[in-house]
Amino acid sequence: MIVNTFNDLVSAIQMGEKVISITRSILCDYSILLPEGVSLNGKPQENGELPLLSFQHSDGIGVSVNNSIRNLNIDAPSHHKAIFNTTVKQDLGTFIFENLLVKGQVSVITRVGVEKASVIINDVDIHSADARHYLEQPQKYGVNVLQGALTIYNINPNSDSLVSVAVNNLSIGRKNAPVSGSGVFISGFGDQGGKTLISKLHTKAVYSNGKIPLGVADYITAGVFVLYGANATEVITDGEVITYGVNDMVLDVWGSVDNWTSNAPVISYGPSGVGFVNFGTVKNFTVNAPLQTYGLGARGYNQYDGTVENIYFQSIETFGDGSVGIQISKKIGNLTVNGNVTTHGSIGASLVKGVYFDLPAYALSIKDGGGATTITIKGDISTYGDNVTSYIVEQGGSPGVLTVEGKITASGKNSQIKKI
Repeated sequence: MIVNTFNDLVSAIQMGEKVISITRSILCDYSILLPEGVSLNGKPQENGELPLLSFQHSDGIGVSVNNSIRNLNIDAPSHHKAIFNTTVKQDLGTFIFENLLVKGQVSVITRVGVEKASVIINDVDIHSADARHYLEQPQKYGVNVLQGALTIYNINPNSDSLVSVAVNNLSIGRKNAPVSGSGVFISGFGDQGGKTLISKLHTKAVYSNGKIPLGVADYITAGVFVLYGANATEVITDGEVITYGVNDMVLDVWGSVDNWTSNAPVISYGPSGVGFVNFGTVKNFTVNAPLQTYGLGARGYNQYDGTVENIYFQSIETFGDGSVGIQISKKIGNLTVNGNVTTHGSIGASLVKGVYFDLPAYALSIKDGGGATTITIKGDISTYGDNVTSYIVEQGGSPGVLTVEGKITASGKNSQIKKI
C-alpha cells in the first residue's frame, strides 16, 4: 500500500497491510509500531530523494517480529530511539534495516522471554544520536559502559538465548560532530548467559563522544565496542574511528573476536581514551593505518585481561602525559609494529580499571604477569617526555623474543632507555 500522509500510514497499519511504501515526507504525531511481518519502505520521489519520516516529541519506529525498514530518512529527536523493538516473544525472527539515514538511536534490546532474534543492517548512516541516558549498561572491571548510536544488547540471562547480527556499511556520527555515548555497542548478557553472535561487523567512519566529565572514573564508552557475551567472526573498520571525550576508548573488546581489521586511522582526542583496549579473546587484530592518542593518560594499546594471538599495528603515537604507547598486563602471542612506537608526554593521570593512577608515558611497558611470545618493532621506540623510561619490564613480566630493528631512545630530562 502506498501512503503519503500520517493518517494514511496509521490506517495502513491498522488494516493489516504487510508492505507499506511511503512516497512523501511525513511528520508523525507519535511513534509508529509495526505489527508482525510488516515491511516499511520509502519510495524515491521525482527528484530521486527518499522521503523523510519525522518524529517531533517521541521515539520513532517500533519493530515487533520479522520486520524490515528500507530506503528511508528517519528524523527522531537525537535523545530518543529512531528504531527500537517492542515485543517479548520467544522468536523475534529477523529485523532488516537497510539504506537508512537516521537521527536518533537504533536499538535492539532482547530481554527475558526472547530466545532468538536476528538483526541484519546494510548501508545505515546514524548521523546524530545521544545514547548516554539509557540505564541498561554492562558492568565489569569497575566501570559501566554507556550505550551507543547502534545498540544491540541481549540481556536475557538464559544461556540458550541467542541474537545473531550481521552489519555492513555502517556509519556513525560526523567528524567533529560525533554522536553522544558510544558509537557501536554490541553485547550479550555477560560472561555467562545470553549470547550475541556477530558474523560480520563492517563500519565506515565512526565518530563518538561520551561527554563524561573529567574525573569520573566509573563510566566509559567506545567508538566500536564488542562487549562480553558477544562473539564476532569478523570486524572490519574501513573508515576512521575517532573518539573525542573522557574515558572514550576507540576500539574495545570484552568478548571475543576472530579477526579484526582496521584500514583507516584510529584516533583518540580525549583524556584516558585508549586506542585499542582488550579484555577479551582476540585471534587476529590488525591496524593498517596510524593509531594516535592526544589526551592526558590516553594510551595506544592496552592488554588488560584475556589475550590476543596475533596483533599488528602500522604505528603507535601518543601525545599526552601518562599516555603509554603499549602496555601489556597479560600473556599474548605475537605483536608486530611495522613503524615506530612514540610517546611525547611525561607523567600524568590515566584510568586503569575504574581508578586513576599517575603513569609515565612509557613507549613499551610489560607489567607483572604480562608477556608475549614475540614482540617485533620494525621502527624505533622513542620517548620525548621528562622522567620517562622508553622500555620497561616489571618483575614477573616477559617480552618473549624482542626484536627492535630501529633505535630505542629517551630524549626527555631524567629519562632512560630501558629498565628491566
